[in-house]
Amino acid sequence: MDAKQRRKLVKRYRVEDGGDFRLKRYATDDTAGLDADKQEIAALLHEGVERLSDIQDRLYAQDRWSVLCIFQAMDAAGKDGAIKHVFSGLNPQGCHVTSFKAPSTLELDHDFLWRHVVNLPARGMIGIHNRSWYEEVLIARVHPEILDKQKLPQELRARKRLIDERLEDIAAFERYLARQGVLILKFFLHVGKDEQRRRFLARIEEPEKNWKFNAGDVAERRRWDDYQEAYEAAIRATAAPHAPWHVIPADSKGFARLAVSVALSEALEGLDLHYPRLDEAERAALEEARKGLAEE
Repeated sequence: MDAKQRRKLVKRYRVEDGGDFRLKRYATDDTAGLDADKQEIAALLHEGVERLSDIQDRLYAQDRWSVLCIFQAMDAAGKDGAIKHVFSGLNPQGCHVTSFKAPSTLELDHDFLWRHVVNLPARGMIGIHNRSWYEEVLIARVHPEILDKQKLPQELRARKRLIDERLEDIAAFERYLARQGVLILKFFLHVGKDEQRRRFLARIEEPEKNWKFNAGDVAERRRWDDYQEAYEAAIRATAAPHAPWHVIPADSKGFARLAVSVALSEALEGLDLHYPRLDEAERAALEEARKGLAEE
């Protein structure tokens, strides 16, 4: 895949302005005109993983930027698989995956962003958040009763715009992070309802996949339309050039992984990453060291 094809692919799914965003405009089975042949996609993904490995080396050495990759999706959309495959070639010393589940007692004693902030990547690092602060405006919009556990003062809990205000806070915080040298990339793996049903059935019918199935997922599936509306509202409120969303078609797991890898590598290439450049004194010290070793 050449540079022009990569840019075209990224542009197809990247959302920088949520003003007129509509989720229904994005087909879950789209493959950007690429043949969905597994071998072809696997070869392109392998090429993308190697690219990322090279870029990560420069990111880590330069030690100026940090990268935050956020993954959100409906159940069974393939977040875990995408993370596993896309980041498979990276140096573990330079990346970290955090999977956010239901908040702990300690986390509930803090504001809703706290547990995510303490897991932000340091400079030179890639942080991968499997679910994120967006859970607080997605699940909480569909199931507002969970807010009762968050120990908010009653006058704040009763605010009708609480979720919208959280979206405003998230957008402001992401702008702050971008101003501090954090490259933010948000991925919504957009799976179709029929494909989700097929994957749920596979988890039930295939013994080696039973462990993946949670009966509660079926109950949440009944709120499908509510979740779609919640995702659309979140993307509309927080998509920005400095913190874009990528709405990735996820009916094809292979294509979704490829699209994520291309979006990530293209964004990183835009940072002008390079290995540290030595000044004259440092080069002289290297030459002295070379001479000393050569004379041993």
